[in-house]
Amino acid sequence: MKIAWFCIPAYGHTNPTLGLVKELTDAGHRVYYFSFEQFREKIEQAGAQFIGCDGQDFEMEDKGNADRVGKDKAFAAELLVSSTLALDEMTTEKIEEIRPDIIVSDSVAYWGKLAAMKHRIPYVSSTTTFAFNRYSAKYMKETPLDILKMLFSMPKINRQIRRLQEKGYPVKSFLEIVQNDNQTNTIVYTSKYYQPSAETFSDRYHFIGPSIRPVTAPIPKTADKTVYISMGTVNQNPEFYRNCIRALGRTDWQVIISMGTNTEHYDELPANVRVYESVDQMAVLSIADAFITHCGMNSASEGLYFKVPLVLFPQTPEQGAVAARTEELGAGVRLKSISEDDILAALDKVLNDPSYKAHASEISDSFRACGGAAEARAFLEEVARA
Repeated sequence: MKIAWFCIPAYGHTNPTLGLVKELTDAGHRVYYFSFEQFREKIEQAGAQFIGCDGQDFEMEDKGNADRVGKDKAFAAELLVSSTLALDEMTTEKIEEIRPDIIVSDSVAYWGKLAAMKHRIPYVSSTTTFAFNRYSAKYMKETPLDILKMLFSMPKINRQIRRLQEKGYPVKSFLEIVQNDNQTNTIVYTSKYYQPSAETFSDRYHFIGPSIRPVTAPIPKTADKTVYISMGTVNQNPEFYRNCIRALGRTDWQVIISMGTNTEHYDELPANVRVYESVDQMAVLSIADAFITHCGMNSASEGLYFKVPLVLFPQTPEQGAVAARTEELGAGVRLKSISEDDILAALDKVLNDPSYKAHASEISDSFRACGGAAEARAFLEEVARA
C-alpha cells in the first residue's frame, strides 16, 4: 500500500502521527509524508519518505498568520486556499508520480483533503485534536459575535471557493472542506471515553488513543509531591511564572517548570523549584502528582495517560474544549486566575482530593484500552482495499 500523508507545520500535529507511520512502514507499506524541513528527521526516523513543502509560498509557515487563523474565518479561508494553490503544482506532480492508494491528511491540512477530492483518491482524516461536529463543537463555546462575524465574512469566503473551483477542485462550500461528516474515514488520537459527544460519531471514526512514547531518561522524584508546569509555546506571561515560583517556593513540593527560552529571567529560584527550556515530558509526568497545563491536546492526554490530575489553564477555544471535557470528567480543575492564592488553591484541590486522581486514572484506563497504531493500520488497509 502506498500512502500520501499531509500535515501542517506544527509539532503537536506531527508527533502523534509518527507511531502510526512507523507501524505502517514496519509492515512494509510505503508512506510519502508531505511536510516541512524542521520535521524531516523525525519523519524519516519513522521510516517515511519525506517530501518537502518548503519554498512554495506556503503562508501557514508564518506564525502571525497561524495565530490569526482561529480568530478570522475569512482570513482562514483565504490562507487555506492560497496555501492549497501554492502547493497545487507540486502535489499534483507528486501524486501522479506516486499514485497513492490512499491519502491521509491532518484534519486542518485541508490541502491534503482537497488533493484527495481532486484526484479521486480514498481519503482518511488524521485528527490530533478532539473530533468536532455540531455536537462536540459546543465545547468550543463559540459566541453569538463569532457567528455574526462568520456570516459577514461569507461573501469573501465564497470568492475563495471559486478560486479552488477554477483550479479543478470539486468543492461546493467552505464547510465541505473544514468539517468532516459521518461518512469521512477518520483516525482520532484519543479514546471514545475522553472524546466529547462520542456517541454522535459513526463507526468510520476510529478512536485509537494518544501516541505515547516510552520514557527514555527517568527523572528522580525528590519530594512527596511533584508539580509540573508547562504552557507549551503559547503562554510567555512572565507574571504567571513568577507567581508560580513565589507561591510554590513556599511549599515542600518538587516543582519542575518547562517554559521555553525565557529561563534567563528566573535566576534566583527557591531550592525546590527547577526551571528548564524543555524537558522529557513523559519522564516528568511519570513522577508528577499534578500538572498545570495550557490544555494542548497532546499535553493533556500525556498527563492523563500517567494518571496525573490537571490544573487547567487554556489559551485558545480548542484548548478550552479540552479543559471543559477534563473538568466534566472530574480529572482537573480550572485555574481561576494567575494570582499566587489561586494557583495554590487549585493545586491543593487536585493534590488533596483523591477523586481527581481516580478520575484521571479512569481516562488513563480508557486510553490504554484503545487499539493504538495497530488498529489504525488495519483500518487504513481496509480503506485502501475498498
